[in-house]
Amino acid sequence: MKFITTEDYYHMSRVAANIISAQVIMKPSCVLGLATGSTPLGIYKQLIRWYEKGDLDFSEVTTINLDEYKSLSPDNEQSYRYFMNKNFFNHINISKSKTHVPNGLELDEKKACSEYNAIIQSVHGIDLQLLGIGQNGHIGFNEPGGAFEKETHCIDLSESTILANSRFFKSYDEVPKQAYTMGIKSIMQAKKIIVVVSGNNKADIVKEAFFGPVTPKVPASILQLHPDTTIIGDKDAFKKVSDLI
Repeated sequence: MKFITTEDYYHMSRVAANIISAQVIMKPSCVLGLATGSTPLGIYKQLIRWYEKGDLDFSEVTTINLDEYKSLSPDNEQSYRYFMNKNFFNHINISKSKTHVPNGLELDEKKACSEYNAIIQSVHGIDLQLLGIGQNGHIGFNEPGGAFEKETHCIDLSESTILANSRFFKSYDEVPKQAYTMGIKSIMQAKKIIVVVSGNNKADIVKEAFFGPVTPKVPASILQLHPDTTIIGDKDAFKKVSDLI
C-alpha cells in the first residue's frame, strides 16, 4: 500500500483527481469505478474544471458506480444516480449509456444483483476504482460482517451508516435501510485502487483498517492484500498513523 499525505481536503482532492486524469489520458477507453458521498465531491469538481479547460476527454470512458439505495428512482434527489448526474456526468462529455449504477427500483434482489454482476463482467475489468471509507470501515456499502461478500448483493445498512447518511435526508426515517452494492471480489479485481480519506473523524478507522488485522469486521482491511492501492488522506485523517507511513 502507498500512502500520500496531503495538507487538507482541497489538496487531497487535487492529488486524487490527478491520478484519475492520468488514467483517462493514458487509456481514453478506460473503465472507472466511482464512489458517491461527500468525500469525492472535490475530485469531481476538479475533473470538471480540467475538462472545461480542454485537458480531459471522457467520450470513450465507461463508469461503474459502487452502489445505489434500494427503492430509490434515478430522479430521486437522494439516489446515487441523481448524485452522479448532478455532480459529474452532466458536466462532462461522457455518454450516459456508458455510466452504470445499480437499479434501485428493481425489488427482486437476485435479479438486480445478477444484472449488475453481468455489467461488471461485460466491461472486462475496472482499470481504476475510487473508494471512500466509512467510519465503521465499510467500502461501497459492504458493511462489517462475518464474511467478505464477493459480488453484487443487497445489504441491510448498519445503524451507523444510516445515521451518517441521514444528513442528506429530511429525517432519519426517510433514509433507505437497504442498498445494492458491488462486492469485495469485484472491488479487489480492479487493476488500481485509490482511497480518499479526510478529517479527524476518519483517523481511528484509517489505523484500524490499514494497520490492523484483515477481517470482515473491517471490510476496508481487505485492501491491504491488493497489489496496487494508494491511500490519499489529509493530515487530520492520518494523524494516528503518521509515524507508520
